[in-house]
Amino acid sequence: MSKKNMKLGIIIQGSGGHMNSWKSEDVPVDGSINFHHYVSVTKKAEEAGFDFAFIADGLHINEKSIPHFLNRFEPLTLLSALATVTSNIGLVGTVSTTYSEPFNIARQFASLDKISNGRAGWNVVTTPLEGTAANFNKGNHPDHSLRYQMADEYLEVAKGLWSSWDAGAFVRNRETGQFFDPDKMHTLDYEGAFFTAKGPLNIDRSKQGQPVIFQAGASKTGIAFAAKHGEAIFTNKDTLEGAQTYYRDLKNQAVQNGRKRDDVAILPSLSPIIGATEEEAEEKYNDIKNLINIDEALNYLGRYFDHFDFSQFPLDEAFPDIGDVGKNSFQSTTDDIKKMAKEENLTLREVALRVGTPRTEFMGSYEQVANKMIEWIDEEAADGFVINMYVMGKQYDDFLQHVVPILEEKGYYNQNYESDTLRGNLGLSFSQSNRT
Repeated sequence: MSKKNMKLGIIIQGSGGHMNSWKSEDVPVDGSINFHHYVSVTKKAEEAGFDFAFIADGLHINEKSIPHFLNRFEPLTLLSALATVTSNIGLVGTVSTTYSEPFNIARQFASLDKISNGRAGWNVVTTPLEGTAANFNKGNHPDHSLRYQMADEYLEVAKGLWSSWDAGAFVRNRETGQFFDPDKMHTLDYEGAFFTAKGPLNIDRSKQGQPVIFQAGASKTGIAFAAKHGEAIFTNKDTLEGAQTYYRDLKNQAVQNGRKRDDVAILPSLSPIIGATEEEAEEKYNDIKNLINIDEALNYLGRYFDHFDFSQFPLDEAFPDIGDVGKNSFQSTTDDIKKMAKEENLTLREVALRVGTPRTEFMGSYEQVANKMIEWIDEEAADGFVINMYVMGKQYDDFLQHVVPILEEKGYYNQNYESDTLRGNLGLSFSQSNRT
């Protein structure tokens, strides 16, 4: 990958990505519903030339949920507001294909794309938590593979609807009275196993063609889905070797789907812990680690296993054998946790605390973290990164003020926007969906 092409995004989870970031005096205690906080974080990212701001989401909570999940903005509403106070940064939000309808979501994202003048992105998820089904009139939570079959068809519908209008369809000629060219309007007439949609969509395409499709496929099925549809791919690989394997496999599968390797940008999640020195970074990590107690860590761990209750097991004995629990939720994550516990012979306490506040490879001085990021780019483990700060306060400011300039100085990053669309800034081509 050439220099000056590292892509950067910021994920904004209220006060931060750590489950108890709200306890830090470094951030607003109500960060997840503090619009001014979101504006501040997004504008700082835009000033630093970040390609996008990303808003995650979920549709099921209970008393053991991560605190900032209990009270947070709906992504598309928030992103539409952020579109009015920004000019260049991309705006990406999560919406489930299992618990929504293609026509409505295609229209909402097309609207965000028009409001933002070509800066919208959709993080496509199938929704892992089984409890979500109780909030919708859609029956039982579909199993893992079925959810991806539904998502595949859902995206075919959305892309088809985004192709309802050719460029120049709306002539708006006041002298002749012609508002649109009927030859440039296309009806979809889609009938599938899960969805039907006649169309056309009642909004035309933006200057980037269609919103950028983000995806976070990690399981075998998820990777295959991402290779077919995804354009910007999140991963949670925490080692260079694991990231390289994922990078290679997904790019190869994209090619097998008739796409080019550069049609997919792979962006590992990165939670940097930084300081002027290694010792200072270690102090920062300890500050973050102390935000969580063991009961909270057990709840956090249990969320990945569809809110499984781990408190019933002894803390200082081997991680319990819980069979297939978690298989229909965060499948790849739960598999990784079980594998880690077994290979390293960890107790339940050790697993919970590690999952609650993971030590990251991207921890150290500003220079060390910048060099590690560059190594992942050079070694084809990443095309860029999604920055997920544990606490969205001074550490975020330090990253922007100290790490980003090092990346630019070394020729791997450009703080100046090269395009006026999200698709252009990610190096992706103008997209005109194939009509189904």
